Amino acid sequence: MTRSNLLAALITLSIAAVAHAQATSTTPQGAAATAAAPMTDGEVRRVDKEAGKVTLRHGPIANLDMPGMTMVFKAPDPKILENLKEGDKVRFSADRINGAMAVTRIETAN
Repeated sequence: MTRSNLLAALITLSIAAVAHAQATSTTPQGAAATAAAPMTDGEVRRVDKEAGKVTLRHGPIANLDMPGMTMVFKAPDPKILENLKEGDKVRFSADRINGAMAVTRIETAN
């Protein structure tokens, strides 16, 4: 393979990888939007590690245009739930992932 053919192949693979990443993004705006989601205050009401879910009583979630309430969120990354326990005060970010409400980031505020 000549040097120019190799370069063309690498460019083609790079473009394909970027297109795939954009097509499989978990949010309409991509991963950057998830990382930039505002933090919301909440309290852990229940942790279900087996099901990968956490129930939170929370204040308004601005990026989801959601008022304060108590609801169940999925945890796409099970590590998010490892150190949580009922009654913990938390700050978290949430987003809609594949049609379900999910916690994308959480930290205890105790």
